[in-house]
Amino acid sequence: MKRNLKFYIVLYLAKLSRIALKLIGRDATYFPGKLAVTLCPDFLGRIDKPKTIIGVTGTNGKTTVCNMIEDCLKENEYDFIDNHLGSNINSGLASTLIQGANLLGKQKKDLAVFEIDERSAVKIYPYVTPTYLVCTNLFRDSLKRNAHTEFISNILTNNIPKETKLILNGDDLIVSNLAPNNERVYFGIDRLETDSEKCENIVRDITVCPKCDSKLEYDFVRYNHVGRAHCSKCDFASPTINYEVTNIDFDKMKMKVKNKEKEESYDLINNNIINIYNMLATITVLKEIGLTRNQINPVLKNQKIVDTRYSKEKVKNIEIITQLSKGMNPIACSRAFDYVRKEEGNKAVFVLLDDLHEAANSSENIAWHYDTDYEFLNSESIKQILTAGARYLDTYVRLQMADIPKEKIVYQRDEMSLVEKLNIEGIDTVFILHDLYSIDLKNQIKKKVEEKILEKEIKN
Repeated sequence: MKRNLKFYIVLYLAKLSRIALKLIGRDATYFPGKLAVTLCPDFLGRIDKPKTIIGVTGTNGKTTVCNMIEDCLKENEYDFIDNHLGSNINSGLASTLIQGANLLGKQKKDLAVFEIDERSAVKIYPYVTPTYLVCTNLFRDSLKRNAHTEFISNILTNNIPKETKLILNGDDLIVSNLAPNNERVYFGIDRLETDSEKCENIVRDITVCPKCDSKLEYDFVRYNHVGRAHCSKCDFASPTINYEVTNIDFDKMKMKVKNKEKEESYDLINNNIINIYNMLATITVLKEIGLTRNQINPVLKNQKIVDTRYSKEKVKNIEIITQLSKGMNPIACSRAFDYVRKEEGNKAVFVLLDDLHEAANSSENIAWHYDTDYEFLNSESIKQILTAGARYLDTYVRLQMADIPKEKIVYQRDEMSLVEKLNIEGIDTVFILHDLYSIDLKNQIKKKVEEKILEKEIKN
């Protein structure tokens, strides 16, 4: 698109707003872009873009994958712009491009890494063409906003630019069929000992062939619709994987990744299958842009999942693990519940999943609770479940529907006094499962749990 006088006026106003916000001590990560696209709706199409753009989209894992990509690029002295401090919608990308552009609207750097909200495809891809676009997964998310995976996958397929090379999760049968005419490579994980032929999740969003509507036969199921499958009647099947994890050694915390008959070893960050997929997505896109194993692995080896998503700390003889379990996102919560039940030892679990962002607008929907596998918390190793918040009664009902014994459940409205009901006798690990918008609450609960453990130690 040609730049006109209006574009330059809006660009200068946006840059001035950024300076003004900095002067008063505010982050200028959202407003400049919001101002720009409000005054000039096609601003994203008019401002210059870097020559190479790596985009990352999908329901879960976008932020983690972007952080890993950016850390590897920084360590290998790539110069780039990114929106990791801003939003992942059109105004967030606009703010990043404004910051990276000179007064003529030309970009100063040739590379960008953008986290891109999948629902915002209609506002971004007509103007921004990623060179590479990673899609981590597509799952059920906020019903009010995202409706259903089929709705989101259609939005992506209809809007992803034809020039974009796709880096797709080949184990996700919805993701692997995005934008079928685009060039693509797939990443995936070969069958694990923990995989099965039967899905134990409540939700599986693809059970029939998208080509002929016949029943799909799963070769193995990892969780929900993630796994490998083929059609019972036509040639539809999971794709051939280009970057495949062929072996995971959890004792040595290593995995082998095979590409074009060449196998390389990488160090694992942790044993959570979600983060193994995130690592694999990162490795795939970085290999595609030309980095080597020796440039990637040393950086990933030293990665630490940010504390807002996962943290582990030992206080005396009890581990405290905090884990993001996005409210209104049934698959993210189910994966967290599954992780808790499979960890060793006796556990107490705080379930703090109210979406405070949605609740602030009195629009939180509770239907997602019934797509979430609360049944995974019905484990002999889980000795106590503590829940609180505005929706505590809804959570309590759902826990009862999962046949969890009433004596194991503590439920109340006030979150801050919940720790007083925690029984740490015989407990090896305390899990605090929290929503994306409950970071402050999570930190306060964690501090109180630490204090309770230390008090018990002093008394003993």
